[in-house]
Amino acid sequence: MALKSKPANIDDVYNFWENNPLFVGESSSDIGSFDYFKEHRKVYIADCYAGNFDDRMLPNIENREKVLDLGCGPGFWTIELQKRCSIEAMFSADLTQQAIDLTKKRLEYYNLKAETFKENAEDLSFSDCSFSHVNCQGVIHHTPDTQQAISEIARVLQPNGRACLSVYYQNIILRNWGVFGLLGRLVSLKGRGRENLADTSDASDIVRCYDGSDNPIGKAYTKQQFIDMLSPHFEIEEIYYHFFPARALPVRIPKFLHRFLDQRLPFMIYANVRKKQC
Repeated sequence: MALKSKPANIDDVYNFWENNPLFVGESSSDIGSFDYFKEHRKVYIADCYAGNFDDRMLPNIENREKVLDLGCGPGFWTIELQKRCSIEAMFSADLTQQAIDLTKKRLEYYNLKAETFKENAEDLSFSDCSFSHVNCQGVIHHTPDTQQAISEIARVLQPNGRACLSVYYQNIILRNWGVFGLLGRLVSLKGRGRENLADTSDASDIVRCYDGSDNPIGKAYTKQQFIDMLSPHFEIEEIYYHFFPARALPVRIPKFLHRFLDQRLPFMIYANVRKKQC
């Protein structure tokens, strides 16, 4: 009888992302170079938002005093928020040292500043009510206890603090993988063992393997599941969607079609939320 594998833990998550920083294996440029960061930004905006950055993801004017970029990765949001907003104090945190080092390097290139911290989203070291806004994009679906991470985000937010959070979305394709699975054979991404991304009959495994075949955790949620996780701690102000991974297709699609698919077949669900009053 085959032994049942143990569920992935936070150490497994750390080991994967420490050795496989976001965009490594996909970029044509040296990791940490200016060209690497430029390429990452171009691909991020083109793929995640079909070329049109969504200003709804920016902190409200009244919540720009102390902003935390949680799960900062290679620093895209740490830079982007400061370039697009007048942030009084920027803080960046990630589970891995690789991500912190890349964020620091990215900050140097753009002559910007942020305090950086090595942190586990499920057990943050920050005091209660530390931040006016938390930005956390595509992070908490990679941690073992996503609900605990949400609780921690609420804890470190000030009264009336806000957050913008996103996770993988169980869209119609993932919910009906038995029907759409054959279409997945068209999908391929270079690097990180993703060349045969869709060679699985398990839809839940697609979102895990999207970030690398050895990625230990990747979860997708329905709208109601996401709302249920957020509701104990937050007033939900807006739910919206993005991300059709056009770069995974074998041919380039027109921009208008990408924009259409970004809204009709999104793979990410976003929430703008405000901390509930005690």
